[in-house]
Parts: sequence; structure tokens; C-alpha cells
Amino acid sequence: MKLALSIFMLFMIVVGYAVGQKQKSKQPCEDEQTQGGMNICWGKEFKKADAGLNKTYQQLMGMLDADDKTQLKNVETAWIKYRDANCDFVGSQFKGGTMQPMIYAICMTDVTNNRTTELKNQIKDRNQ
Repeated sequence: MKLALSIFMLFMIVVGYAVGQKQKSKQPCEDEQTQGGMNICWGKEFKKADAGLNKTYQQLMGMLDADDKTQLKNVETAWIKYRDANCDFVGSQFKGGTMQPMIYAICMTDVTNNRTTELKNQIKDRNQ
């Protein structure tokens, strides 16, 4: 009985530690103290997301034949137009405000990261 109780307590400690570690993970730009700093930070986050997308895009392009490359290029061109227009719209609710660049960059980062995930899934599907 004591062994079972000891194992249970050890399990609870490990679970508590794991939960505590997840809560400590930082979100991008959370340490910034000014709006200007947040705008700059989120701009950098978007640049990182865009670089990741470009890397994944090139990886997928390397797997495709000529017809599929043309199709992906057309899709990506249309997706970029959508992303830019959508994030312009999202940011427009803060038109003229100091938050607008941050809101725009957050949108661009999120949508770009989502697209990267989509392309990575395409790579994974084509490798099966």
C-alpha cells in the first residue's frame, strides 16, 4: 500500500512539474514594454515565419514535376494576395492607431505559419 501511495505521489509531482513548465513558455514579444517595441518585435516574428515558409515552399517545389510546380506557384501567388488583403482588413480596425502595425504583423505571422503547416503536410503526404 505504501509503495502504491509513493508511486502515486511521485506521479503527481512529475505531472505538476510538467504542467508548470508549459505555463512558463514565453509568447513572442511578451517582454516588450512599448507599442513601438511590440511593433518591431512582431515585424521580426513575421520575417522569421516568412523565412520558414520560403524554406518549406522550396522543399516542396523540389519534389514536384513541372506541371505541379506551375500549379503550386499559381496557388502560392493567389494565397499571398489573400494573406495580404486579409491582414490589411484585420489591421484596418486600428487604422491610424499605433497598434495597427502590430495587429497586421500578428495576422501575417499567424497566417504564414498556418500556410507553412499546410505545405509541410503536403510534403509528408507526398513522402508516404
